[in-house]
Amino acid sequence: MKYLLTLLFFASIGSIHAQNILKFDKRNVQCEDKWVAYQMNKDSLYSFGFIYIDATAGLTLNYEGNFKIDKTGKFNRIKQDSIREVGFMKVRLEPNRVAIAEIPESKFTELEIEKTPKWLAIYKSDENSIDRLYRWGFLYNGWNECEKALTYLEKAEKIDPNFKGLQTELAFSYNALKKYESAEICLLKAIKINPNDCYTYKELAYSYNNQGKTDDGIKTYFTMVKTCKEENYIQETAYNLAFKYYETKDKVNFKKWKMEAEKWSKTENQFTKYLKLMETELNK
Repeated sequence: MKYLLTLLFFASIGSIHAQNILKFDKRNVQCEDKWVAYQMNKDSLYSFGFIYIDATAGLTLNYEGNFKIDKTGKFNRIKQDSIREVGFMKVRLEPNRVAIAEIPESKFTELEIEKTPKWLAIYKSDENSIDRLYRWGFLYNGWNECEKALTYLEKAEKIDPNFKGLQTELAFSYNALKKYESAEICLLKAIKINPNDCYTYKELAYSYNNQGKTDDGIKTYFTMVKTCKEENYIQETAYNLAFKYYETKDKVNFKKWKMEAEKWSKTENQFTKYLKLMETELNK
C-alpha cells in the first residue's frame, strides 16, 4: 500500500508540473506575435496557434491544431492529417478577457514550430511606415491598451506630427492614462490642423475638466455647439460637465448641465439614464 501511495504521489506531482508549464494569465490583445495555447478541453487537449495583427482584419489567430502535455511536461503535437490541413486556418479575434497562455520558447521544438513563422514576413513589410504605426496605435486604443498604443503613436509623431488624426489619437491615449496636460497639448495642435473636428473638441473638453479647468471646458462645449454636427459628442461633453458638478455636490450647476445634456436626445440613452440616477442621489 505504501508503495502504491508513493507512485500515486509522484504521478500527481508530474501532472501538476505539466500543468504549471502554461500560465494562463494573458488576454489575446496582449499576445501580438506570440504563440499561445487555450485552456485544456474535456479530451485533455490544448488548442494553439500564433496571434498577429492584420492591418485590415485586426487581431487574428493562425490556428495550428492541438497538443497534449504528458506527465514529464513534454508537449506532444497531435499528428493528424486533418489537423495539419486546419493548421493554416485564420480565425478573426474579438478582444476579450478569456485567459490564454503564452507558449514557452523552450517548447517550440517539441511542437515543431518556429519562433517567427515565415509567413509573418508579408505582414511586416511596412512596419515602420507612419500609416502602419498610426493604424496599430488606433487599434490598441480601441482595445483599451493605451500604453501599448503610445509605443506606436509616439514613433509616428516623430515621422510626421501633422499626420491626419494622429494628434487626437495621441490625446486619447494620454487622457485614458490620466496624462491630461499632454493630451491638451496634442489636442490644441490637432485643432490648428482641423478646426472643425468635433471628436477633438470632445477630448479637449474632457482634458480641461480633469485638470480642473472647468471654465475652459465650458468654452469648448459652446464652441462645439456652434461648429459641430455630431450631437452625441456635444451631449457627452455636457454630461461630463454635469458629472463634475455632481462630484462636488453643486446642485445648481448640476441641474443646469443635466438639462443641457438632455436636450441633445429625444429618447433616453446612457447619458440621460445616468443623469437621472445622479439627480436622485443628490436629492437624498
